[in-house]
Amino acid sequence: MSSLKFGTSGLRGLVTELPDAVCQAYTLAFLKHMQNAHSVPAGGLVLFGYDLRSSSPQMAAACISAAQEIGMTVENCGPLPTPALALRAMSLKVPAIMVTGSHIPADRNGLKFYRPDGEIDKVDEAGILSVLELDTLAPSPVGATAAIVPDALKNYSERCVALLGPQALAGKRIGVYQHSSVSRDLIVTILQELGANAVALGRSDVFVPVDTEALRPEDVAFADAAAKKYKLDALVSTDGDADRPLIADENGVFLRGDSLGLLTARFVNADAVVTPVTSNTAIELSGLFAKVYRTRVGSPYVIEGMEQAVKDGHGRVVGFEANGGVLLGSSVPADRGQLGALPTRDAMLPILSVLGMAARDGVAVSKLLDGLPSRFTRSGRIENVSAERSGPFLQGLRDNDDKRAGFFAQLGTIRDNDAIDGVRVVLATGEVVHFRESGNAPELRCYAEASTDGRAEQLLEWGLGQAEKALGSNNA
Repeated sequence: MSSLKFGTSGLRGLVTELPDAVCQAYTLAFLKHMQNAHSVPAGGLVLFGYDLRSSSPQMAAACISAAQEIGMTVENCGPLPTPALALRAMSLKVPAIMVTGSHIPADRNGLKFYRPDGEIDKVDEAGILSVLELDTLAPSPVGATAAIVPDALKNYSERCVALLGPQALAGKRIGVYQHSSVSRDLIVTILQELGANAVALGRSDVFVPVDTEALRPEDVAFADAAAKKYKLDALVSTDGDADRPLIADENGVFLRGDSLGLLTARFVNADAVVTPVTSNTAIELSGLFAKVYRTRVGSPYVIEGMEQAVKDGHGRVVGFEANGGVLLGSSVPADRGQLGALPTRDAMLPILSVLGMAARDGVAVSKLLDGLPSRFTRSGRIENVSAERSGPFLQGLRDNDDKRAGFFAQLGTIRDNDAIDGVRVVLATGEVVHFRESGNAPELRCYAEASTDGRAEQLLEWGLGQAEKALGSNNA
C-alpha cells in the first residue's frame, strides 16, 4: 500500500514511491488540471524549485522533463526557499512545483503545487487526482536539467531586505543554524546586508529533519551551547524548505511558533490575524488586533480565512500557523516601502520581524513577550490510531454534551467548546484541552494551554492518558 497522499503541505511519501515515472505523472496531472480549471495556456511558463535533500534534484529533473514533453516552457529556479518560488510564480501569474519534503526525514520527499494565484486548495487536489494516470506509467527519458535562472532567489532576497531599514541590525551578533536548510546561505547574506554580524554554524552535508514543532534534543542543546559560546543576540534557522522559522533568544531558548506569529503581526501593525485553533489564546487576550479569525489546521484554511478578512474590510491581514510560518494576506508597511501580499508560509518574515523589533526597541529577544498575556502550550500525540478509532471518540465528545462534560469532569466545568478542527474545550479556569486527528498520519493529537508551562504539561499528560483509556475501551 502506497504512503503517497496529499496533506496540508502538498503530496508526500517515501522516496522509493516517487521514482521518475510517478513524479512525471503527478506533474502532468497538475498541469492538465491547471489548463482545465485555471486557464493556464498550453506551452505557457511553469516554474520549478527544490530543497537540499539528496533525492530532490532528480525528482525536479523528472518533473521538468514531463513539462517539456508536453510543450510547456520551464524555468528551473534551482534550490531555493519555497516562499521564494511562490513569490515569483504569483508575480508572474504562472504555476509552479516545489520539490520538498519540508521537515520530514530524508527517506521521504514530496511535491508542493502552486497555481498562478497561490497554493492549490482541496478542490484542486481532487482535480489533480481525477486526471492522474498511474496505471499506465511509462517514464519519459530525463535529459539534461535546464539551466538555473536566479531571478526568483534574487527577487525574494530583495523583498526580505526591504522589510527593515539600512543597518537596522547593526551591532547585533546573530547565529545562523545552517544545517541543511535551503536558505542557509541566503539568511547569512540578508543579515549581513542589514548590518548584523552573522555567524554561520552547524552546516551539514546530509539532510537534517529539523521540525519547528517537534525540536530534537540535539537542536535544543545546539542552541543553548551556541548562544553561550558565541555570545549571540539570537540564533535563527528554518526547516528544510525555509517556510517555517526557528528563533532562539540570547539565552539559546527557542520561542514558540505561535509567539513568533504574534510578534510578527504586531511588528507590521496587523489589524486582523488569522490562525488555526492550535495557536494559543494570548493572541486574543493581548488586545492587539481588531479581529482574530480561527481556522482548521493547515495553510489552505488560513489562506481562506485571510481572504475572508480582506472581504470584511481589514487592510492589514496576517496569517500564521503554530509552526511559526507566517502568511501575508495583504500588503503591509515596510521600512523601505510596502511589502506585498504573499499568501504562503514564509520563514524570513518572522525572523526579520522579531530581530527588527528587538533592535528597534533596544531590548533583548527574550523580553519581547514581556507585558503580553502569559500563556503556555504543549502538544503530543498517540501514534497508530486509525480514523476508525479516533473518529467515534471525537464524535462522542463533539455531539454528546453529557459525555463531554463527564470526560473533562476531573478538570472542572467547561466554559466553551468548538469543533472547528476536532474537539476543543475551554475550561472555567481558561485552560484549554484540544483533541484532533492528524491530517497526514494515523495519529490522535492533543494540545493543552495554561498560564504556566508546568500546568500545560500536566494537562497534556492528562489528555493523552484519558484519550488512551477511551480509545482502548472503544477498541475493545
